[in-house]
Amino acid sequence: MTRTQKMADHIPIISSLSELNSDFDAFIIDLWGVIHDGVTLYPKVIDCLQKIHKTGKPYAMLTNAPRRADAVRAGMNQMGVPEYLCPIIMSSGEATRLGLEEMREQWFLGVKKTYLHIGPARDDGLLDNLEFEMVNTVGEAGLIVNTGPWGDEETVSDYEHILKEGANTKVKMVCANPDLEVIRGGRRIICAGALAKRYEQLGGDVLYYGKPHQPIYDSCLHKMGSPNLNRVLAIGDSLRTDISGAKNLKIKSLLVIGGIHGEEFGLATGDISTDAGRHIANVCAKKGVCPDVAIHHLCW
Repeated sequence: MTRTQKMADHIPIISSLSELNSDFDAFIIDLWGVIHDGVTLYPKVIDCLQKIHKTGKPYAMLTNAPRRADAVRAGMNQMGVPEYLCPIIMSSGEATRLGLEEMREQWFLGVKKTYLHIGPARDDGLLDNLEFEMVNTVGEAGLIVNTGPWGDEETVSDYEHILKEGANTKVKMVCANPDLEVIRGGRRIICAGALAKRYEQLGGDVLYYGKPHQPIYDSCLHKMGSPNLNRVLAIGDSLRTDISGAKNLKIKSLLVIGGIHGEEFGLATGDISTDAGRHIANVCAKKGVCPDVAIHHLCW
């Protein structure tokens, strides 16, 4: 296949996903920044999902959302995506829930079953009916379960005191969303990953569930019927999570230019020129990870 061969100084830009359809048998699709902006769907995504669905090829929606898969599906439905177009959803929240239920990782050894939840009330369902007791202070907590800021207007510095206390007392943190930030309705807000990154800087121990870490991909691929990795395309807008995750798994990746890095790229919509491809390659090279191909917005 030639369209997704990465050049040293140029990332090919395609106009539509259909240009790559014959090259792949399965698709892993990010949600936030690809399908929606946290509030509304992007134009043409319903048509694109319908076209993918009609091919009969398996596809899964893989998202760093700190909520259960059913809650993500309900949110998609409220935005206007019918259930049949969301056949498989794997979220970092679902992976976190399974991780806390099973506690298979050696990382959990010696951790007492009390937790402090850092995150908004809408994420509380992630922790329902666990064999853990919720507490209100770091001093009582065996774990900090981090699903993001309590309020969208907050910054990492607002959490400095609690993060320092946790790190100093060696309380471990579970991060249910490795993303650093998202754009919700045109406004940038921090995610759980930003708090977890600061926690590690302070000496805290963090266990991440979600992209770009491999376990969530393993679960996703299993649900898709374990397709040949050489024929799987990962579609996402984040170099740090979507594209890095694809590289780690050694699968091809399609970067959605108009997502989280849209301002950095600064390209006019529809510009698929060689110069635009070089510009993308330069920006990506500075971040240490490059996609195989790019597209402005997801469309068929």
